[in-house]
Amino acid sequence: MRTPIIAGNWKMNKTPVEAKALAEALIPLVKDAPCEVVLCTRAVDFAAVGEAIRGTNMKLGAQNMHWKESGAYTGELSAQMLLAAGCTHVILGHSERRQYFAETDEAVNRKALAAVNAGLTPIICVGETRAQREEGYTDTLVAYQTLTALTGLTAAQVAEAVIAYEPVWAIGTGLTATDEQANETVGVIRAAVRRQYGDAAAEAVRVQYGGSMNPANAAGLMRQPEIDGGLIGGASLKAEDFAKVVRFDK
Repeated sequence: MRTPIIAGNWKMNKTPVEAKALAEALIPLVKDAPCEVVLCTRAVDFAAVGEAIRGTNMKLGAQNMHWKESGAYTGELSAQMLLAAGCTHVILGHSERRQYFAETDEAVNRKALAAVNAGLTPIICVGETRAQREEGYTDTLVAYQTLTALTGLTAAQVAEAVIAYEPVWAIGTGLTATDEQANETVGVIRAAVRRQYGDAAAEAVRVQYGGSMNPANAAGLMRQPEIDGGLIGGASLKAEDFAKVVRFDK
């Protein structure tokens, strides 16, 4: 059985003081969670959140990284820097990075290789726009994005990665794919992994749903056989809401 993983993507929110308070509020609420719990914060919050969650069942994640170890890349952080700050996970290729910062599938692949080689667990985001879904391109697109991002990884490395299916049309809009739609597309992603990397990798890799998962719909989505967790945006900024998502079995 795959261990579910639910990660909060705090995006560009929370000062260090606010971030520490949120992390501390979560500690008693998620201590017996039936899943792996990751808090993906801004870099300025790493120290405060890392200190707050040390010794708990929560892990620290980043929202982006560069594929180089060092160099003239103003404003960027390397995998080694994230590790030194206490991160274990990193989100790569989020639709907002693709939309606002022109990240390409090839760039996501470089980052994924760098993350895995450094010992970080990548949370690799893939997903379609509303127009692409309406035109029937969803399956082809998410399979392509997935396999491009994973290019160069071994089957064993793929098995340890996390993929987040985030339909772009459902991020921050309040819209959510139905449980069946989400499960079907996650199944397409897993089938693509199976074709390229074999049964073992496909059965081991965890695939999250990342389109406006919240306390009202988490249980239904998590009951789907292909879905292994969630990448949570807005609902991760309130302790009670995030805890309800994390405790989807209650």
